[in-house]
Amino acid sequence: MGRIPYFVVDAFANKLFRGNPAGVCPLDKWPDDALMQDIAAENNLAETAFFIPRGNDYELRWFTPTIEMDLCGHATLASAFIVFSELGFRGETVHFHSKSGRLSVSRTGDVLTLDFPSRPPGPCTVPDALVKGLGKQPAEILKARDYFCIFAEAEDVRALRPDFNVLGTLDEKVIVTAPGADCDFVSRFFAPTAGVNEDPVTGSAHCTLIPYWSKRLGKTKLFARQLSKRCGELFCEDAGERVRIGGNAVLYSRGELEINEGVK
Repeated sequence: MGRIPYFVVDAFANKLFRGNPAGVCPLDKWPDDALMQDIAAENNLAETAFFIPRGNDYELRWFTPTIEMDLCGHATLASAFIVFSELGFRGETVHFHSKSGRLSVSRTGDVLTLDFPSRPPGPCTVPDALVKGLGKQPAEILKARDYFCIFAEAEDVRALRPDFNVLGTLDEKVIVTAPGADCDFVSRFFAPTAGVNEDPVTGSAHCTLIPYWSKRLGKTKLFARQLSKRCGELFCEDAGERVRIGGNAVLYSRGELEINEGVK
């Protein structure tokens, strides 16, 4: 492979060391899956995104340190930021083709907005390990792709100290959420099954958070906070079968990965 351009972008943040850092690797063609997984493990960020040109669009994939993901919001936002700011893209909307279909990111000033599929939560069978791992009983538990645990107050979410060894035995990742005091809703996201105990800011979780809170609060436009240590702010909109998730992004680093030709 030789040298691969590599960027780190803090997504859903308007200043450095906030939001969620994502690695971004623009490529000319796809390398072996195993190599992308090795690069993501070496980077040791929640996600590393890889994309290649497809006409005027791009094909996009995301890897955690241990698995390939079907959908990732913050690394999509970071990838779009690199397309706009580093690759000379002149349009106002960039389109990515992914395992979750066609994803668009539009630019309005400094805000980038993801157009993602809506994934409303529904009833589910609750495994014993979920409540045990959280250490506190939610008011209600639903599920879409991820378990969706609803608490009464934002402080309930902020105060959680999960047992990640227990949550790691689950078949899926975990969203916890509550009404916000200075925003419409808050959340946190736990993903030990994907090699990430707590994700700082999770765009894909808002595919489920937005339709739930939109219906509950009776409004289509919402402002959200993710209560990780790094924090994140998201401008949200329920658009029926799609959701729109907006945020800022800041470049942390640019460089190259030195991948020897003999690496398999």
